[in-house]
Amino acid sequence: MDKLVYFLIPVGLAATLIILGVGIYSLAKGGAFAKEHSNKLMRMRVMAQGVTIILMLIFLALIGRGPGQ
Repeated sequence: MDKLVYFLIPVGLAATLIILGVGIYSLAKGGAFAKEHSNKLMRMRVMAQGVTIILMLIFLALIGRGPGQ
């Protein structure tokens, strides 16, 4: 489980960064795409951030547990 969490944290961070970048780009560009997708991108970013924070908390719990427990 620990190795999976170690792998998923960077994936969650990258997903958050990509969604944030697309959202900022669409808002800067404006137009129909921004009107249609800006709220959806914001919700996706918040969800990705939430999942990443939960993974970080699991990581901290695993670290706090110590070896062999």
